Amino acid sequence: MRENGVKRRLKAGQPSVGTWLSLPCPEAARFLSQLGFDWLTVDTEHQPIDLRMAAHMFAAVVAGGSVPLVRVPWNTGEAIKRVLDCGAWGIVVPMVNTREEAEAAVAAAKYPPVGVRSVGGSLHATSFGTEAATYYARANDETLVVVQAESVAAVENAEAILSVPGIDAVFIGPNDLLASMGRNPAMETDEPEFVQALEHLRRTAQRHGVAAGIHVADAEAANRRLREGFQFIAIASDLRFMLSGARQEISAAQWSGELPAGEVARY
Repeated sequence: MRENGVKRRLKAGQPSVGTWLSLPCPEAARFLSQLGFDWLTVDTEHQPIDLRMAAHMFAAVVAGGSVPLVRVPWNTGEAIKRVLDCGAWGIVVPMVNTREEAEAAVAAAKYPPVGVRSVGGSLHATSFGTEAATYYARANDETLVVVQAESVAAVENAEAILSVPGIDAVFIGPNDLLASMGRNPAMETDEPEFVQALEHLRRTAQRHGVAAGIHVADAEAANRRLREGFQFIAIASDLRFMLSGARQEISAAQWSGELPAGEVARY
């Protein structure tokens, strides 16, 4: 059975960098998975990605050599069970604001006696390159559980949340956290309340052996956060990479958008 290298890196105190998959496209997922990202997270919370598409994307990520993670739409046993059964190696759970919600996320991701995940399916074992019996015996040790801190309540309850056994990482969503503070959403800001919240979450996570993570816009921001002690870093997304590259090329091209008189566009 394949080992979840991301889980082992984080447990050893090492950094792990990935990106977000916003486009419902297995081909794009496979290309990105070959570039060197440790993990790719399929975003089923905010993007038009259904379960069947997510399963194809998980397989594409594994085929390319990266670890397939998924952000579930919400913290429910149904949502968590289905994506894990379809081949995800770990979950990112949005809006975890209390200890009880953190406990529920861990329980849904783990088989008894640790949790309440039910036994069934076949794609999970295939994704790890093994058969069902081995998967059931080892899945609890290989499945990554990441909870998101995206609100003032999560910051206030950080001690209770991050002391829950079974949590591997806490992932800060800057946009939602700022919105919860009554500020404009942004990836970066010097707002004192925001800066203090990030440091509080990072220090609390470190104290409990949980990797602190955050979403950043680019490599420069990723390097800065890594120096600050964050481990689990998401750089932008597939959609942002595509649009950024396209904008750069369009801006650099000597093209007005209009054809010279008498010429016909050729496609």
